[in-house]
Amino acid sequence: MNRSNSILIVGTGAMGCFFASRLAAAGFAVQMLGTWPEGIAALQRDGVRLFLSDGTEKAYGVKASSDTRDFLGAHSALVLVKSWQTKRAADQLFECLAADGVALTLQNGLGNREKLVARLGVERVALGVTTGGASLLAPGRARVGGEGVISAERHPRIASLVAMLRAADFEVDLSDDVAALLWGKLVINAAINPLAAVLDVPNGELLVRPSARELSAALAREVASVAAEKGVTFSFGDPVEAVEAVANATALNFSSMLQDVRRGARTEIDAICGAVVSAGREVGVLTPVNDTMWKLVAAKDSRT
Repeated sequence: MNRSNSILIVGTGAMGCFFASRLAAAGFAVQMLGTWPEGIAALQRDGVRLFLSDGTEKAYGVKASSDTRDFLGAHSALVLVKSWQTKRAADQLFECLAADGVALTLQNGLGNREKLVARLGVERVALGVTTGGASLLAPGRARVGGEGVISAERHPRIASLVAMLRAADFEVDLSDDVAALLWGKLVINAAINPLAAVLDVPNGELLVRPSARELSAALAREVASVAAEKGVTFSFGDPVEAVEAVANATALNFSSMLQDVRRGARTEIDAICGAVVSAGREVGVLTPVNDTMWKLVAAKDSRT
């Protein structure tokens, strides 16, 4: 297979299916590596299916497997698993990612890049974030939840990967400031995901309920305060405005954390609000709202 025309997606959930369908539609050979038996079976049987905002549905053939031996020598990879699955994903990529390959993480929360680097080496890991959203309707079937920008660090190995994403009509920006990317996404995640999960509402509903909007703003300001103490400078100005812009752009989307809660799956709350609380303690910044949301979502988590 032509390496410049193929891409490996690690993860078969909502975002994995969303990216796979868009890349397949653009003519790229999409490979999907996962561990979810029902998801793998559906992808092998029906391909990846994307339900569009206009009510139509498209299906695209992909190569899906849980066996890393099916993807040996993969050159370009996207990591789209939950934060608590990152170590497993790193182990899988260690088995199949080419020595000169690169894996771009677009995951939520803190600590994902570090786990990948520990297993793959810094030269094979690139950090990115995306504000786009998708919902999983069934194994191998996703619905677009809102378009967003992909921001990625400048990395010597991601040129071909960026070209593929742009050819698939994703907007991709490159940045030299990795910390700004990471903490900028954390502001968005912390201010939207847990609140939507606790209230059981789509993202846009947070903007029309005064108390929810106030809580979301408080969550965003706390993350921004911790980031400022750590010397991080955001690419945007007002963190609250940035959060509300994303919530508006993904108004009909159910956050990934809400989707996890609804199906009784483990959430990413530890890597989002939990990480904010831990980082705040390290730099002496109080984060009571994030701490409360951490405990509330943890109480809904399938582990408790």
